Amino acid sequence: MEQLKGTTIVAVRRNGKTVVGGDSQATLGNMILKDSVLKVRKIYNDKVIVGFAGAVSDAFAMFRKIDSNLQKFSGNLERAVVELTKEWQSVESPLRRVEASLIVGNKDKLCFVSIGSGSVFALGAAKALLENTDLSAREIVEKSLKIAGQYCIYTNDHLNIEEVE
Repeated sequence: MEQLKGTTIVAVRRNGKTVVGGDSQATLGNMILKDSVLKVRKIYNDKVIVGFAGAVSDAFAMFRKIDSNLQKFSGNLERAVVELTKEWQSVESPLRRVEASLIVGNKDKLCFVSIGSGSVFALGAAKALLENTDLSAREIVEKSLKIAGQYCIYTNDHLNIEEVE
């Protein structure tokens, strides 16, 4: 059975702010099933932003795991991500078959930059805007996602953007 997947998530850190944004389209193969899925959310007392691309059920399992790790390690994002990675690499782990990717960031750290089907478009746009404008991190994320949506059929222009500082 085909999984729900296809999206664009992009993250930018600038001037002490971390911003993660994504589109809100859910697809199954070449069909749009829903255009209002929240793929970016805050966790750990609104101090960490997580965005996902890929299979929805796998992404939610990873959300729960990263949130659990943040609780376990008192909000230490780097440690929480490292422990998730170690578990994923374990041969007997159910995470081995996960078909989702996460962007995870807080005010100080950002793991990954762009994921999903439109990530190359969003990443290119974000990098150009970051290097050549004085736009805020939020403005860069928004413009990058809109550019990706012009090229990637799995990315719509209904955006969900979260920010921490």
